[in-house]
Amino acid sequence: MSENSLIYSVQTEDHGQRLDKMLATCFQDLSRSRLKALILEGRLHIDNEICTDPSLKVKEGMALSLVVPPPVDDTPVPENISLDILYEDEALLVINKPAGLVVHPGAGHHDGTLVNALLYHCGDSLSGIGGVRRPGIVHRLDKDTSGLLVVAKSDKAHQALSSQLSDRTLGRHYRAVVWGKPRNSKGHVDQPIGRHPGNRLKMAVNHRNGREAVTHYQLVESYGETASLMNCKLESGRTHQIRVHMAHIRYPLVGDPLYGLQRNGGQSLLKKGDYSAEVAAQVLNFPRQALHAWKMSFVHPLTEEVMSFESPIPDDITLLINCLKSNT
Repeated sequence: MSENSLIYSVQTEDHGQRLDKMLATCFQDLSRSRLKALILEGRLHIDNEICTDPSLKVKEGMALSLVVPPPVDDTPVPENISLDILYEDEALLVINKPAGLVVHPGAGHHDGTLVNALLYHCGDSLSGIGGVRRPGIVHRLDKDTSGLLVVAKSDKAHQALSSQLSDRTLGRHYRAVVWGKPRNSKGHVDQPIGRHPGNRLKMAVNHRNGREAVTHYQLVESYGETASLMNCKLESGRTHQIRVHMAHIRYPLVGDPLYGLQRNGGQSLLKKGDYSAEVAAQVLNFPRQALHAWKMSFVHPLTEEVMSFESPIPDDITLLINCLKSNT
């Protein structure tokens, strides 16, 4: 199926209305939320220029052109994508996920995900476990977070592992490189997390609409006052939890595009640390949040054996750490 273009000229009676609300009246086959998503994706042109503001007040005479992509099948398809499998049996897999790999299909990522790879690797046995769009997925990592994931291969395993996730007996430890040196070598953040009130892409500490979230942290090593390597342990598993919590206590992750320190703030810390221009540039241009899921433990759902896995810090974060060590 090909894309479909919808054309509309703003009428006198439309003048001053919010853009997505007006479009929902004009194109009733599309929901307002769907129209808003299409606008945010850059699929709407106003007078031949891209518009990404759903709240824009329209004016009479505006020429609108909306490109609607063909519908995507809700069922992910198997894809031959290489996986770094640390352990596998009839009940589960433990995978070392690289940075850049999306865990399950969603807006903007309909293929090339871990789920597509798992369906190819496991065949039909995985289909439907935990839901059509998220078969076998017990927990997730952000696209640009690397490290350990456990995946269920049966309903029994999925239920057991999900229960351990809920009762906080599925242990998850992360290594994070953060800006600054924490005053206390260890502590915890107990703050609810919910959607950011002004940015749909972000989460935030949200006392009104957030859900309980607890992160324990401990200093592993520091690089002067510029940055530190932290161990973070999750009690809960909210979206972007470590990234939000560490930013909340003013030690945001190096390289974090959503919650990180402003570039001039990073430059100031690096300048105080007397780093060379070359090293400073490497640190400031680190291309992802410096976060790695390095250790995991759980009770095997069939054998009831306590299992523990570790994944070494990947090369890109190791290089980042070596840069920060170069002047300490």
